[in-house]
Amino acid sequence: NNDVNNDVNNDVNNDEPNGGIVGLLQFHVSPIKSVNLSRLPTLVSNFLQSNPTTTLLVLPEIWNSPYAVDAFRDNAEPCPSPTSQTPPKINHKTSPSVHLLQSLSLKHSIHIAGGSIPEITEEGKVYNTALVFDPEGKCIARHRKVHLFDIDIPGGVTFKESDTLTAGDSLLTTFNHPKLGVVGLGICYDIRFPEMFLLHASTSSQIPESSGLDLFILPGAFNMSTGPKHWSLLQRARAVDTQCYVVSASPARTTQDMASEYEELTNGKYGDPYVAWGHSMGVDPWGNIVSEAGVGEEGVVVEVRREVVEEFKHSVPTSKQKRGDLYRIEE
Repeated sequence: NNDVNNDVNNDVNNDEPNGGIVGLLQFHVSPIKSVNLSRLPTLVSNFLQSNPTTTLLVLPEIWNSPYAVDAFRDNAEPCPSPTSQTPPKINHKTSPSVHLLQSLSLKHSIHIAGGSIPEITEEGKVYNTALVFDPEGKCIARHRKVHLFDIDIPGGVTFKESDTLTAGDSLLTTFNHPKLGVVGLGICYDIRFPEMFLLHASTSSQIPESSGLDLFILPGAFNMSTGPKHWSLLQRARAVDTQCYVVSASPARTTQDMASEYEELTNGKYGDPYVAWGHSMGVDPWGNIVSEAGVGEEGVVVEVRREVVEEFKHSVPTSKQKRGDLYRIEE
């Protein structure tokens, strides 16, 4: 069920430790940062009101500002390091997006994977960064995009994140969710590198009292060239590779009217708008698309069932059949 206005899975037991509901928010991203910040609380509240059993909410890649090389530094904010202790004190003036994410997780008592936003460090480096906040407002995970989106497709899209962004240097980002289990985190272009996902899976299987990776979160913004060819294909492939659920949250597709306003709103500073493919989705370990959005503003509900993960790992036990004597993936 993809409709944010419909109740879903109200029969799910909130105390059930073996799965839960993941919500994906797909919405239009304005080139004006303040507009995105002012809209998000209503989008979150409306979704959770319609889907009260949601246990994790995922936002799109670069949801707070334009997806443009020249816009990243203009909209970058300091981001906190992960902590298991006291929730960090976040300056709402210098880090308004981060402060908002923390406030929403506290207000709704929910885990929020805050898509990604441009981050700036004290050294002046800019990253494409995903943060996860728990219901107590603690930042429990931070992933800096490892593989930067540098492509040049003839007759299609040319984009070079590395003109502004620095690549993250920490490959494995996971956190434990009380209902969903072990959750991995990546961003968009990371999905094209199966080694990263396989390493996540093999490392997670060594966590005590864990059956390994249960879910992988991927905020992303594939475009109109790569989206129809690879968006669902890659998610289904990585779900089968890692034997876990994969969920993705994309921005909604820019409409013609929005594109016409874009240059005026930005004074032409960022060129043409980046048009996302949309189609936020959830894929189960068997490679089945269990929920999928269209191209507009929409909420997607994905029921993650850990028994499905365990069933697939038992039925197709590839994690126990790897030939370590012939090959291995090392961090």
